[in-house]
Order: sequence, then structure tokens, then C-alpha cells
Amino acid sequence: MLKLLRSYFFWTYERGSLHYDVMVTLILVFIFFSPHFINYKDQPVPVATHANDLIVRPLGTSGNAQEFLYQIRGGQLVDTSSDAATRASLLQIVQPIAGEVQLKRYQVVRDDRGKVISYDVWVLR
Repeated sequence: MLKLLRSYFFWTYERGSLHYDVMVTLILVFIFFSPHFINYKDQPVPVATHANDLIVRPLGTSGNAQEFLYQIRGGQLVDTSSDAATRASLLQIVQPIAGEVQLKRYQVVRDDRGKVISYDVWVLR
């Protein structure tokens, strides 16, 4: 019995043999059926597919207002010459979708080369 388990562990059987087929079948069963029983805690990351798409995530409540995180692509902003202009441009994009909101803060997301990818915008509604 120990020799059989050692042979399975070190994969010593020839291709096409009964034991080889059993090992391959067990591996495939594990691959296809384990996600139904084991929570791997992997979730797809939402990605805006169109240049005008926004990603909105509710963050809960802050005081008596609801807080949301908007992810806006970098190319959508009209004016980023100053902080006030950036805030105004962000509000110009968010308010037609969310209505009257208060911009809490924003963060610029850059790639490895320093290019602006998107803006994360926290708003209260």
C-alpha cells in the first residue's frame, strides 16, 4: 500500500496506464468541483470597458449621508490644471449620474510610468 501511494505521489506510472488515468481523473475532478465546495475568496475586479464608463461602489454611511466611491477614467476630465479645477471636473462627471453630491476627497491612480489611469472619488450623498 505504501509503495502504491509513493508511486502516486511521485507520478511514476506510464502514460496510458490505469493508475495514470486515475491520477489525471482525480486532478480534473478537483479542478472542476472544488470551487463549488471551497471558497477561494476570489472575485472578479470590475473594469470600466468603455471610455465613459464609471465604476460605483457603495461604502456605507457617514453620519446621515451615504458614501460612495466612483472610479473615473483619467481621460474623461476636462480640466486638471489645479485642485479646484480637478474637483469641478470630477463633480461635472459624477453629478449627472448621482445627483447632488458633496465631494469628500479624490485620489489620482497612476501606472508604473506615472501616467494617470483613473481617479478614485469619494462622495457623500
